[in-house]
Amino acid sequence: MTNRRRPSYFVNMKQFVPAAAVVALQVTASLAEELLPVQIRAPSPAHFSDLVANNTLDFGCRPIAHPTSDGKFELQALLTRDQISWLHGEYSSDEAITVQETALDKRQTSGKAPIGTGDRFSGGSVTPLGLGTKASTASIASILNVNEINSALTGLANAYPGAFFKYNLPYTTFQGRTSVAAYTGAGPDTSKYRLYLSAGMHARERGGPDNLLYWVSDLLAANKSGSGLTYGQKTYTNAQVKSVLSAGIVLFPLVNPDGVVYDQSSGSLWRKNRNTRSGSSGASVGVDLNRNFNFLWNFRKFFSSSVSPASTSPSSEAFYGTAPESEQETKNHVSVYDKFPGIRWFMDIHSAAGTILYSWGDDVNQSTDPKMNFLNSTYDGKRGVTGDSVYKEYIPAADATAIKRAADATVAGMKGVGSRSYVSQQAVGLYPTSGASDDYAFSRFWAEPGVSKVYGFTMEFGYSTNFYPTTAEFNNNIRDTNAGFMEWALTAIAVGL
Repeated sequence: MTNRRRPSYFVNMKQFVPAAAVVALQVTASLAEELLPVQIRAPSPAHFSDLVANNTLDFGCRPIAHPTSDGKFELQALLTRDQISWLHGEYSSDEAITVQETALDKRQTSGKAPIGTGDRFSGGSVTPLGLGTKASTASIASILNVNEINSALTGLANAYPGAFFKYNLPYTTFQGRTSVAAYTGAGPDTSKYRLYLSAGMHARERGGPDNLLYWVSDLLAANKSGSGLTYGQKTYTNAQVKSVLSAGIVLFPLVNPDGVVYDQSSGSLWRKNRNTRSGSSGASVGVDLNRNFNFLWNFRKFFSSSVSPASTSPSSEAFYGTAPESEQETKNHVSVYDKFPGIRWFMDIHSAAGTILYSWGDDVNQSTDPKMNFLNSTYDGKRGVTGDSVYKEYIPAADATAIKRAADATVAGMKGVGSRSYVSQQAVGLYPTSGASDDYAFSRFWAEPGVSKVYGFTMEFGYSTNFYPTTAEFNNNIRDTNAGFMEWALTAIAVGL
């Protein structure tokens, strides 16, 4: 490591890479002019620790160290040209490190699934239908635009009166949009609903709302016709369809409409919402909604100073906001638990990593010391260092078994489609997170006496940092996730609602 002066975007980094690390960087092509995908290869996940501590770098939804076929590990990031140029200069004399770049304009859309134009559901007069009830060769040509997502909900409500219900959430977004949620399967009594799924929290993760809406559309269509569902090589009977619906499904398909509108119009790989109170231009606009939930939100207090589970900088992709639940979108998300107090299982749908994540995300799980938990102030300032024994997050053994069972079943279902491989892992993974939706869901049982225990999961569909899928990938993602949703729901039923 040379002593040359680091540019401003690295000023918070204590050490870019450990001196002994053997790290290989390879920059591949991207549709983004400002952000290019980078694959960082190293002998072990520990070699990435200083990289991920720098919260000014963009590691996609969250940093994940993927094992490679040659026994090493790969960390993927999205870097600007300036960042890549710095890496070129920093490692130009190191034969073990290579940096290659191909810059493409982000607005080049050849091969990428287009965003739909107009309204394919005609304001709700056309009923949405997914891929599970169609021929194996069927495909969907384009990703839903924001208006179509709301129109799809109206179409389902019109097609299945008394069985599908939609409602407006209480908080309008920073740009004045009204968000819509829906529920189906267990009738009008909101106390009977047990499954909650959300999507569209990170704007650039295209296809998440589509995956959820088309799955629910398939369930309702198959239930009505008496048929089953088929996703690639995975098939489900009508009895399984009815069983999943009877568990009661709550869906919030578009958490971040302002961000999605901006991303779909700009092609800028935009992640956050569009709140300008903390920053009015460029990267300083917006809050990372998945760092804004009330779970160890004040990470500077609760976590070791050696880790960065979120960021206080408005220019960071992981900016945590000005307070827990400071954002209208987060408030909307949380309000669902109040309307549906019987929710027991939660899934937040993201891309792109190919993983199913389960709690906890703040530190490694342990089931032996109940006093070592996120509410115990004795451990403030000690959490998040995954390789130590100073702190590990308590989870009852029965809960640990249940959530891993569900995550493994979900992965098996997604793999069973035949498109690609997925893995399940604890959410803490390579680094800790704070203020995330899945941990918030699970934490409520201990933090808010009297509420139901909710098992929280995050589905990361697709391929690492591939937020804009091709049309073929988009359709594969629908099939993969829909089979995953079926297995997750069926396992939830088996474990207990």
